[in-house]
Amino acid sequence: MTVLRVTGGRVSVEDSVSITRAMTGEHLREAYLQDVSKLTLGLVRIRGTSVFVGPIEVLRFGLPNVTRNSVSWPIEGGLAAGSPGGRWRIEANDGRVVATVEDYRPRLPLPLYAISQLLIHHLVIRLHLLRLHGREPEPGIPASRDDRLRAAAVDIAFCATLAGFTGRRRKLHVLLGITAAYHVACWSSSGRTLGGMVMRQRVVAIDGSEPSIGQSVVRLFALPIAWALRRPVHDEAAGTEVIVD
Repeated sequence: MTVLRVTGGRVSVEDSVSITRAMTGEHLREAYLQDVSKLTLGLVRIRGTSVFVGPIEVLRFGLPNVTRNSVSWPIEGGLAAGSPGGRWRIEANDGRVVATVEDYRPRLPLPLYAISQLLIHHLVIRLHLLRLHGREPEPGIPASRDDRLRAAAVDIAFCATLAGFTGRRRKLHVLLGITAAYHVACWSSSGRTLGGMVMRQRVVAIDGSEPSIGQSVVRLFALPIAWALRRPVHDEAAGTEVIVD
């Protein structure tokens, strides 16, 4: 679940997923510090209390405040911050883990912030929260590998047919574009592609919710690796699972 509020140029953003086990504030702090680099493939790193992209300090936090079930950092500056103020907080309570940015003033104009920094934040934090949730318990009965392949065959045939209707001679780029848009739209709206409906299966986030657009994009880009390795690494990367509908 995602909530966004803007008041006087300051942004408050909340992302949350369900959890089935208690988590301490110390665990939440350590997990976040470890996941940032992993989820961004090393592009983003935390050194001390600052977040760096390469050599650039994009955000600078104060010292963390760790409680029994939460951790929070005051926001003190950095290239991405328009001014000091606000805080970054992760809390586990009542069966949910909630990540909140409160009263943060981005340096970018709000329209640019919404289509750049905010999108990246949502993707990385949702994947982090789903990693905290873990893949157990499973969100449903996993679809068999054979049924997943049959569904994929239906989807490929459907996308090839749509590409054929364009009437262009060079259809590979058209087919790739249609395939990408079709899968991202279907996965992030209902979890069901045409092949999924035929085979009675759908894609869900590992907490049982619908995948976000960002998760769907990650899943799509990791799909060729999954085909090469014959292992669902695309679901591992995107925090998703294919279940019987």
